[in-house]
Amino acid sequence: MKIEINARKREAQGTGASRRLRRSGRVPGIVYGGEQGAMNIELNHKELYQHLTNEKFHASILTLKLEDSAEEVLLRAFNMHPWKGHVQHIDFQRVAKDKKIHMKVPLHFINAEISPGVKEQGGVPNHVVNELDITCLPADLPEFIEVDMGQLTIGHSIHVKELKLPKGVEALLHRGENPAVATIIQPVLVTEEEETVAEAVPAADVPTTEQAVPDKAAEGAAGGDKGGGDKAEKKEKK
Repeated sequence: MKIEINARKREAQGTGASRRLRRSGRVPGIVYGGEQGAMNIELNHKELYQHLTNEKFHASILTLKLEDSAEEVLLRAFNMHPWKGHVQHIDFQRVAKDKKIHMKVPLHFINAEISPGVKEQGGVPNHVVNELDITCLPADLPEFIEVDMGQLTIGHSIHVKELKLPKGVEALLHRGENPAVATIIQPVLVTEEEETVAEAVPAADVPTTEQAVPDKAAEGAAGGDKGGGDKAEKKEKK
């Protein structure tokens, strides 16, 4: 299923014009690449925001409908407001059917729950990366790549070169590179020794109310005795 997005040419440019555009519920953007020059565009914010919540929108060939024409593009970048969550700007790149593209494609992890490392050994699935750099022709671009974790045991990993990539798709790797994408790890547990050590550590002495505040009644009594003794002493002298 192709994803279509509607846009129109943007005439006004500059910071002030973009600010007014955003206040009216529109998003400034640009489309570039191919044999044509860069073109400033504007899109409906509500429609665009809904597209951005769809994973497929980020790794698919999109159809950009621009007034009386349509062209195939890729989403290349977008900026969000730091706290309002509004789309501030978006970039699209034109694609040619006969030229390879470079994309980041999401990874979908399957069968971890039935793997020996989880089911028999009590391990925990660990996703080392969630997307993969690939290159392919636009027609071969996959929506996602599956990572089958069904055979993993604790301490073992699946690496990029072990993935079953669709026809025409290549992973972008440096020479000699073969990074891990998923593994099963041993969960961290508190041992009995650690618990015993924790219990053996003495707690800090915290003064209670009785320790912190002197007994005023006792002080008063002591003061009274002292005063009474002075008076008796004076009487004897007289």
